[in-house]
Amino acid sequence: MDKQYKTIKFSIDESGIGVIVLNRPEALNALNLDMFQELDRLIEELIEDNRIRVLILTGAGEKAFVAGTDINVMKGLEISEVSERTEMVKQVQGKIEEFPVPIIAAVNGLALGGGCEVAMSCDIRIAATNAKFGQPEINLGIIPGGGGTQRLARLIGISRAKELIFTGDIIDAERAYELGLVDRIVPPGKLMTEARLLASRIAEKSLPILKLAKASVNYGYSLDSNRGLNFEMKCFNACFKTEDQSEGMQAFMERRKPVFKDR
Repeated sequence: MDKQYKTIKFSIDESGIGVIVLNRPEALNALNLDMFQELDRLIEELIEDNRIRVLILTGAGEKAFVAGTDINVMKGLEISEVSERTEMVKQVQGKIEEFPVPIIAAVNGLALGGGCEVAMSCDIRIAATNAKFGQPEINLGIIPGGGGTQRLARLIGISRAKELIFTGDIIDAERAYELGLVDRIVPPGKLMTEARLLASRIAEKSLPILKLAKASVNYGYSLDSNRGLNFEMKCFNACFKTEDQSEGMQAFMERRKPVFKDR
């Protein structure tokens, strides 16, 4: 794996937990073209890395997860450049959302605009109590362009999403938790510990079954109820083609912890 990155860092431990750090702390980890390109390249590499069981995505420093998209760059773009970059944003965040195994966003500090959109692309969001969320694009004369109008509405409901998007209001972690935008809130000093504990619990599961579970939720959610149920049934049936299904049920009968072999 090519690990030469300027704007992100990556590490993986022996249990298969990978950590991606968005690393522009001097700019509050604001998203720019280099970061998106490097994130795209890293995710493509990780899709092929069979060691990965779960990912944690976080921001460098204590002030920000991602403060937003780099406005200094964006303000001077021509319409053709805007179109090209928004397509890249859609592509990268789609790859995060559709990554085969779970991704946990560990949100430290600001998660605004594009930062909120990146967090929403992840499967689970854990936030430090000092985290702040929002889609303030309306104040810049634009609207969210990286999935904000779509993912936010799906997560917290259409009317609440409209209020945040129309006003550009920024909310704290507690309010984000109340709305369902965040799944857990913890003290800042315990953010990565909590994220790693959850990641460890997930990493213990059977890898092929984890992948089936994520695919069933993600793809099924995009379908109508009947087709979603049919897709879930196909994924459920596929579990019985694995050795891990047999091991999991045998371990339950024997009242012991299963030893999954990822096959």
